[in-house]
Amino acid sequence: MEKPYHILLYYCYTHIEDPETFRDQHHLFCADLGLLGRIIIAKEGINGTVSGSQTACETYMQHLKAEPRFADIQFKIDEHPHHAFQKLHVRVKSEIVHADLPHIHPKQGTGQYITPQELEQIKDDEDVILLDVRSNYEHKIGKFKNAVTLDINHFREFKSQVPQLAAYKDKKVVTYCTGGIKCEKASAYLLEQGFKNVYQLHGGIIKYANETEGEAFEGKCYVFDNRLVKDINKKETTVIGQCHICNINCDRMVNCANPLCNVHVPICTECGEAMEGACSEDCQQHPTKRPYDGTGYYTTKLNGYNPYKGLYKEKLANN
Repeated sequence: MEKPYHILLYYCYTHIEDPETFRDQHHLFCADLGLLGRIIIAKEGINGTVSGSQTACETYMQHLKAEPRFADIQFKIDEHPHHAFQKLHVRVKSEIVHADLPHIHPKQGTGQYITPQELEQIKDDEDVILLDVRSNYEHKIGKFKNAVTLDINHFREFKSQVPQLAAYKDKKVVTYCTGGIKCEKASAYLLEQGFKNVYQLHGGIIKYANETEGEAFEGKCYVFDNRLVKDINKKETTVIGQCHICNINCDRMVNCANPLCNVHVPICTECGEAMEGACSEDCQQHPTKRPYDGTGYYTTKLNGYNPYKGLYKEKLANN
């Protein structure tokens, strides 16, 4: 199947003096290119995942790399048959990934980068610990073999788990996440807490998948677009996730049909039908339960969506 679209995953820690003005200008530029996706702007940098035509994505990447402050940005690129998002959201936040570690500045020092190829060489060494810094719903459907995982629902809980890792302080700890951004602050925080040999997988699982056969990864990788999951291992297909209802092996991610719950868990096709997309009997009986269409993916209604809403092109063009 022809795949005329690209999905870009990227981030860059760099100083942005006026995030609000940059947000407006950046949103306008993306809208003009026809890009869709989610972009976070903060004084500490930019973090995004967008989809668009190959030409639009090339233009976008060249535009960012042409700015000195984004010169080091690296893009993870996947081909796709269509847009992976429905809308464009460009928002200003206090951090480009919610770590609750405002004092950590990756530009001042993080774990040493290792490439996917270097990871392949050291992953089985006795003194190497692969540390997954992602949330439960992510690592439960896919992770590196023998990796240490954390019982967290949000990355901001990472720092509370670090005391439990004390036994690894003298090991070579290699952190990894989906695209690398969480590892910037996670590895820096580990160093601050007295870990001596800290590394991070540069570009995360996605770069690893793009540059290797992915044999060290089991299951699938959760991704933050309409695909929900991505195959990593090109040599072997494994399913490590379990259906939230019946516990059979399953990597079919579903949002609970109860919008007030909306928990994101694996639910097999049979249980999905039986529970009408709900994660529990209580949610199945909830009066606000959404109609289940067999996918468990509930898209936001566009309702006349206009990517230029709130933007004043003439005013921004003169800035």
